[in-house]
Amino acid sequence: MLSQLMSHNRRTFLEQSGLGLGSIALADLLARDAKADERASGESKDRGVLGEPHFPAKAKRVIYLFMSGGPSQLDLYDYKPLLNQRHGEQLPDSVRGGQRLTGMSGNQSSIPLVGSPFKFSQHGPGGAWFSELLPHTASVADELCVIRSMFTEAINHGPGVTMFQTGTQIAGRPSIGAWLSYGLGQDNANLPSFVVLITRDKGGQPLGAHLWGSGFLPTRHQGVLFRAAQDPVLYLGNPAGVDTTSRRALLDRLRELHEHQYSQMQDTEIQSRIDHYEMAYAMQSSVPEATDVSGEPKHVLDSYGPDVTKPGTFAANCLLARRLAERGVRFIQLYHQDWDHHGGLPSALPKLCQETDQPAAALIKDLREHGLLEDTLVVWGGEFGRTNYCQGKIQPDFGRDHHPRCFSLWMAGGGVKAGSAYGETCEFGYNLALDGVHIHDLQATMMHLLGIDHERLTYKFQGRRYRLTDVHGQLVPGIIS
Repeated sequence: MLSQLMSHNRRTFLEQSGLGLGSIALADLLARDAKADERASGESKDRGVLGEPHFPAKAKRVIYLFMSGGPSQLDLYDYKPLLNQRHGEQLPDSVRGGQRLTGMSGNQSSIPLVGSPFKFSQHGPGGAWFSELLPHTASVADELCVIRSMFTEAINHGPGVTMFQTGTQIAGRPSIGAWLSYGLGQDNANLPSFVVLITRDKGGQPLGAHLWGSGFLPTRHQGVLFRAAQDPVLYLGNPAGVDTTSRRALLDRLRELHEHQYSQMQDTEIQSRIDHYEMAYAMQSSVPEATDVSGEPKHVLDSYGPDVTKPGTFAANCLLARRLAERGVRFIQLYHQDWDHHGGLPSALPKLCQETDQPAAALIKDLREHGLLEDTLVVWGGEFGRTNYCQGKIQPDFGRDHHPRCFSLWMAGGGVKAGSAYGETCEFGYNLALDGVHIHDLQATMMHLLGIDHERLTYKFQGRRYRLTDVHGQLVPGIIS
């Protein structure tokens, strides 16, 4: 009995030891393979960060104003008088061409065209059209490049937003901000390279952390969410009874332990953990300074509108974006929700424009006055557009369904062709007519303006090299100055 027990314990020990030793050996082999891959691809510099652009960059940073929900291009930027002339008539079969509709309007027995109730006028040297809902944006038309020929395959919000932010409709890939952090590195050691700002108290489709996540890239490249609160970043401050000296001593000892662990198993996430702790310590002083707008001149505050002093509003976030840009943050992502107008568009759209029009234009002017617009790329747009027909029956407060086949977006600064309009849609505003720009084309062009060849910025994951644009994307020279 004793010999059987000893034999059983010996077998158990050897099996467990074998598994443990096997795991250690496997981890060591994987670490060696990873280091070999990095050396072969040139990704080992600065722990996987390129640090330098592939060629001279026109832009150093990005401020992305994302209008979540799908703004109606037909009521804002893409003027189609034919829709007003044929208001109430059926969408011609020859125009639709049997294309897919969403489940929300695909079963309608009637698909009536509906014109815009808002007036349009031309502005800027390129003669771009702007709705009367956007007087402030129209006032900076000479700085904008309005792209009227965007298109995507995504027809629903979740995949649509994810496609714009990560280059794929499936959640889990690195976001564009994470790719730029990985590719260009950190410009200010005391602030994250990627910051996210979300307008508070807005409805509409939810926004998940995967939109600013790092995916398979090291986690130090993920976006840091700044909240509209006394403490913009969660868990940044010291606990009660812990002073700065004690915190520094704790972090020094913790760093030693992590570095010892890294020497045994060279996992990039261990290094990322060290970086996170150090960044949090640096942000204890840098974040309060960056988010304190009390020293801004009155004329600057006034230019953003009355909501600028209310934390978490779009106006406040636009001003904060400028302050973060001048302090070296590489990618600043703003989200403003509630543009999903399946109904009630004539009454809801003016409210959304009132919230965003003046701050967005003020941001352009403010960047220009601070000498930042030239090398800051500003992007405004949503995940898709809206249909030229009415969802449901025509009524005074009608709505429009999702429309991915053509929609509008604008860019400013950072090397884009200012005062221009690019691409055209058909006279019905339903199909592309000239110079279509796919999301991957936009992403490739954005990266080009930042000095990055989108085909060369890759990361090896599970045996394959990935990039933001996957196997797609073409540069759009027509929007580059």
